[in-house]
Order: sequence, then structure tokens, then C-alpha cells
Amino acid sequence: MKTKLIYVGKTGKSFLTEGEKEYTKRVKRYTPFETIELPDVKNAKKRTEQEIKSIEAEAILKKIKPSDHVVLLDEKGAEYTSVQFASYIQKQFNSGSQGLVFVIGGPYGFSNEVYQRANDQLALSKLTFSHQMVRMFFIEQLYRGLTILKNEPYHHQ
Repeated sequence: MKTKLIYVGKTGKSFLTEGEKEYTKRVKRYTPFETIELPDVKNAKKRTEQEIKSIEAEAILKKIKPSDHVVLLDEKGAEYTSVQFASYIQKQFNSGSQGLVFVIGGPYGFSNEVYQRANDQLALSKLTFSHQMVRMFFIEQLYRGLTILKNEPYHHQ
């Protein structure tokens, strides 16, 4: 199963970019993995929050196939421990879906259209992080989950 991470906006901090690259490289040892960066909405200061979410939704939905299992990284989503997240990943891999797609929205979150398309919602924490940091944290957690599934020593219990 191919796994994707779709996100809105560039990562402006080099230390986060380096972390994303490192963990992306590690994840690819276990599963086909792709990150898709969608551009920030142009002229955002002249647009309403709803307009921005709508434009982002159109771009996000274009990158999702009908057969994909879509998981939104959303503050209202389910929270898992790393071991529970690993089990969740395994369940999705076993489900027969062609793709597992995780999505990080823009600064205002997701439009109703994206929520309607999603199969699940996942929260990384009750804390608030920048969208740029969430990317690195998520990719690291995906890597951690994959190492747990392989019984490798990266995760200590």
C-alpha cells in the first residue's frame, strides 16, 4: 500500500526540513511513501477564512483517489499512543485499500468537503503545534509506528 502525506504550505525552517527529509528517508525503507506539498493560497489576506479553506479543499481533493483511505490530522481527531498508532497503520495496510493518505490542512483547518471525504481523523496531541512542526512530528511517528510493527528497537517500552 502506498502511503502519502499531503500538506498545505512550505516549511520555512531548515531544521524542520532536514528532520522531514531524514524521517521520510527512514519511512521509505518500510513502505512506499510520498509527500505532496500544496502551495499556500495566493492573496490570502484579501480572502475570507472560508474562501481559503475552499481553495485548499479543491487542491487537496484533487490529490486523493476514490480508493484511498483518508486520515485528517485534526485537533478533534482520535488520539493514540505510538503502539496504538502502529496497530492502526497495520489495520489500514491489511484493509485492502490502495492508498493510505494523511492530510495536514492550512492554518484554518479543513472545509466541510474535506471532512466529508475523510475516513478518519487523528490528533497528534492536545497541544497546538505549527503546521510546519506537525509535518516532522507526524513523519517521525509514522516511522516509529513502522518500526514497532517490525519489532525493531527504535521505540522503547
